[in-house]
Amino acid sequence: MAAQTQTIQVPNDAELMQAQADLWRHSLYYLTSMGLRCAVELGIPTTIHGLGGAATVPDLMAALSLPENKLPFFRRLMRVLATARVFASADGGETERFRLTPLSRILVDGVVADEHHSQRCFVLGTTSRHYVDAAFALSEWFKKDLASPVPSPFEDLHGARLFDESTPLLDPELDATVNEGLAAHDNLGIGTLFRECRDLFKGVRSLTDCCGRHGATARAIVKAYPHIKCTVLDLPRLVDHAPRDGVVNYVAGDAFQCTIPPAQAVMLKLVLHHLSDDDCVKILAQCKKAIPSRKEGGKLIVIDILVEPSLGPVMFEAQLMMDMLMMVNTRGRQRNENDWHDLFMTAGFSDYKIVKKLGARAVFEVYL
Repeated sequence: MAAQTQTIQVPNDAELMQAQADLWRHSLYYLTSMGLRCAVELGIPTTIHGLGGAATVPDLMAALSLPENKLPFFRRLMRVLATARVFASADGGETERFRLTPLSRILVDGVVADEHHSQRCFVLGTTSRHYVDAAFALSEWFKKDLASPVPSPFEDLHGARLFDESTPLLDPELDATVNEGLAAHDNLGIGTLFRECRDLFKGVRSLTDCCGRHGATARAIVKAYPHIKCTVLDLPRLVDHAPRDGVVNYVAGDAFQCTIPPAQAVMLKLVLHHLSDDDCVKILAQCKKAIPSRKEGGKLIVIDILVEPSLGPVMFEAQLMMDMLMMVNTRGRQRNENDWHDLFMTAGFSDYKIVKKLGARAVFEVYL
C-alpha cells in the first residue's frame, strides 16, 4: 500500500512574510540577551548615569575607553538595546543621545539609596555559560528517563544544584554572582511593598524571615517598623556573613530540618518558586508550627510570583520566562492561584487571602 502524501496548509503571502520575521525574532532573541549582558559588563548604564543621564555614542566610547574603530559596531549595539527599551534614544544621527529607562536605571551600579538594588548580577547570572549550557541541553534532558525527584537540566548537566553547597564547588564565581543577583532581585520593590500593603505588618510584633539570606528585607522592615522584632533564618554559609549590629537577630539552620524561630508572623519571600511542590509543602508545614492561630494574630506571609494572563501579554510572558528559568535551573516552578491554594491546604493551613498584586508578584496572607 502506497504511503499517503502529507499535505500542509501554505500561509498566504502576508502570513509567510510575517512568519519569517517572527522566526527571526524568536530564533535571535538570545542576541538581545547577550547585548544586555555586554552592556552590563561594559558598564554602559552606570556610565550614562555618570554622564548626567544622557550621552552620545562618542561620549560613551570615550568614557568607556573603547577603541575608535569600534564606533560603528557600538552604535549598532545601542540601536538594538534602544529598540528593546533597555535605553531610550532621541534626535538620531550623529547627535543621537541615549538615556536611561526604568529598566537600565536598575542596572546602575554604585548608587547608595534605600530602594536601589542594582540588578547587574541578576543579568550576569541568568546569561552565564552555566545557565545557557543547561538550556542548550534541554532536548536531551527531555529524552532521558530520569528517576524522581527529577533533577533540573542544570543539575543533570553540571552535577550541582543552584543555591546549594555544591554550587561553589562547580564554580565559586558563579555561586557568588548568583547569590548577589538573587539578593538584589528579591529586595527590588521592597519600598513598593511597604507603600502598597500598609496593613501587612500592622499589629505584627515579631517576624521570622525564613530563608531571608543576609537579612536585607528584614532590616528594611525594621527600619520601616521599628517595633517589629525580626529574626532571619537561613543556612550557616549565608547568615555567618551577615552584619551583627543588633538590628536583626540571625539564626543559622536548614528550614527543612530545624525548628523555625516562633513569631507572630513568618515570611517566605520569593523562596517557594525555587522548590518542587513536595519541598514547598515540607517548608510550609515547618512554618505552620512557628506561628499562632489567626485568632491570636498569627499569619504566614508569602510573597511570590502569581501567574495570571490577565496582567497583559508582556507581564504574562515575563512570568512564563521566569517559569522556564525555574524549570531549566531548579526543581521549582511558577504557580497560578489554584496551585498556591493546593499547596497551602496540603500543608495544613485553613485559609488564605491575596493582600495585593504587585506586578508579576502577589502578597499572600496564610492562616491556621
